[in-house]
Amino acid sequence: MRQVAHALIAGAIFGLGLAVSAMTDPDKVLNFLDVGGRWDPSLALVMGAALAVAVPGFAWLRRRGCTLDGSALPPQPSGGVDRRLLLGSVLFGIGWGLAGYCPGPALANLAHGSLEAVVFVVAMLAGSRLARTLLPAR
Repeated sequence: MRQVAHALIAGAIFGLGLAVSAMTDPDKVLNFLDVGGRWDPSLALVMGAALAVAVPGFAWLRRRGCTLDGSALPPQPSGGVDRRLLLGSVLFGIGWGLAGYCPGPALANLAHGSLEAVVFVVAMLAGSRLARTLLPAR
């Protein structure tokens, strides 16, 4: 039960960060990608701030050897960069660039009743299901 509470708290903090930084607005993302037009560097600042918090936090947890609630850390993924990871990254980037959404902001925008967000989330879930069907886990 504590893990669920921690996940809810972490999700709420993440969602609050998305809202405060206006990263739930797809136009912010699309303007960041529009380097020849209405370029908006704020997404880079948000990503930099996220890395400034996450990198030391994950390093500290690795040294600690367990999560904040004492659970074992999940094993490090092995195998490095492969074709499957590259293909997934490319598809993620294309979807992000076309729609201006990534999963977190899209889910946050469901609360606003945004039809764009609904279409994106449905397509994301269908794509995830299709990937699991065509590319079973290793």
